[in-house]
Amino acid sequence: MKLTWSFIVLLTLLASANAQTPDHMVQATKFLATLDETLKAKVMYPYNDSERVNWWFVPRSRNGLSFHDMNATQRTAAMSLLKASLSDQGYQKASGILALEAILRDVEGRSANDTYRDPQNYYFTFFGEPSADQPWGWRIEGHHLALNFTSLKGVVEASTPSFMGANPAVVPRGPERGKQVLKQETDLGFILVNSLSKDQLKTARFSDTAPAEIISGNDRNASMLDPKGISYRELNDDQKKILMQLLDLYVKNYQLGFSSKLMARIRKAGIENLSFAWAGSMQPGAGHYYRIQGPMLLIEYDNTQNNANHVHTVVRDLANDFAEDILKEHYEKEHNK
Repeated sequence: MKLTWSFIVLLTLLASANAQTPDHMVQATKFLATLDETLKAKVMYPYNDSERVNWWFVPRSRNGLSFHDMNATQRTAAMSLLKASLSDQGYQKASGILALEAILRDVEGRSANDTYRDPQNYYFTFFGEPSADQPWGWRIEGHHLALNFTSLKGVVEASTPSFMGANPAVVPRGPERGKQVLKQETDLGFILVNSLSKDQLKTARFSDTAPAEIISGNDRNASMLDPKGISYRELNDDQKKILMQLLDLYVKNYQLGFSSKLMARIRKAGIENLSFAWAGSMQPGAGHYYRIQGPMLLIEYDNTQNNANHVHTVVRDLANDFAEDILKEHYEKEHNK
């Protein structure tokens, strides 16, 4: 295995300073160190390559390195990077989503060697090498999981856009019968919408029919959606608490440092400026959709496919997906030096 001199130096520095070096950087470097030059060429892209924003959460051909390309050591290192990129609850959801592929294969009656529903069919991609002073990023993506991360000066500056889905949302049979990877996202949504008065529902529920899919899709730049729904100001105290529980559920999927930073930005933009919108059925078993949005945030949840047993969720930072806002500020400072 051939490694560049700068990469060897970085490995040495990380080995001697793991206590001070952020875990995402340590795990990314360890993973890359397990790869030979052929595999590294497959997984690495320049930071500003257009591939960095080529994200999607449907089955399709993907670039990068899949679990199929890795040996056992590399798979373990890849999962360690995934764990370092998320909170404990986020990692449990992400690993649960991967495991659902095998269950879905059985539910759909596919063969044991089917590759369309395959927990190994998830890809890791890097944009720039891990660096203490230059921006770099990584992506973990496959069917029902699309996570995009950007790091600058050892700090995760963006973990969006991020997508988590569950199919089946509730496992209908077999040893895992009743399992729900995204159970709280569903339950809290129903609790909140069913707590609304008739007058509140007139504002919050914008359609009797849920949209067939996440509305923002894989747009490079997501934007505020209309109608906005019922505002935080129009909720009573109990309803406000439920909305904040639901918001926390999404924000706290990220590693602690980033989730705290994201929540601070949401609060700075004004919790009172958040809104909650609903479409479709107000009871499980039929298509339903909700969203939370504010000046810099959009969260969407959709459950319409497969007789409303197929959840899609997405979190978008309307100002800072792919660290766009932070990097703009960084480059301006560098240019003015």
